[in-house]
Amino acid sequence: MHVAIPLYPRFTALDAVGPYTVLGFAPGVTVTFVAAAPGPVTDDLGGLTLTATGAYAGLPHPDVIVVPGGPGTAEAMRDPQLRDWLVAARPRWTTSVCSGSLVLAAAGLLRGRRATSHWAVRDALAGFGAEPVEQRVVTDGPVITAAGVSAGIDMALTLLARLRDDETAQTVQLAIEYAPDPPFTAGSPRSAPPGLAERALTLIR
Repeated sequence: MHVAIPLYPRFTALDAVGPYTVLGFAPGVTVTFVAAAPGPVTDDLGGLTLTATGAYAGLPHPDVIVVPGGPGTAEAMRDPQLRDWLVAARPRWTTSVCSGSLVLAAAGLLRGRRATSHWAVRDALAGFGAEPVEQRVVTDGPVITAAGVSAGIDMALTLLARLRDDETAQTVQLAIEYAPDPPFTAGSPRSAPPGLAERALTLIR
């Protein structure tokens, strides 16, 4: 089982690394970071660089694709190499984290499907023919989309249960001790204190 995670400049690190960790722990699963050409790709904060060890051309038909989001999404949506690869790959599962769903939508892969994204850009999915859904993880056919950043771990566990079984996903969840118990309830615009959404937007745009 081969999972490909495409990297592009100014991706959000946890969007890629969260699913990478979950899926990489699973027996029989290989995860490869890919890009137009192998080499280093720097994240949105500028302090972390991941290495794409493969190229799109070298992995034309992975079993799973996980597209991360980040401030670089706008450029990624216009990247013809990434778009063409996404369309031609026809993996068993196509997935995204955060604004990575906009990359899928721009490639025409979410038309007529329910999907989610980061709350700040979720409604933009409608402009590509998708149905925006306010959920942490949305599965529609062979496509799974996740809400913002940390939801990528939830998405990867959901995907792993589909790829293997619930027990395997639960085993990985325990191995990485994923038992969220945040100190605040400010994780969504609905539960955050008034005015916090505006401040949060200044951090991600």
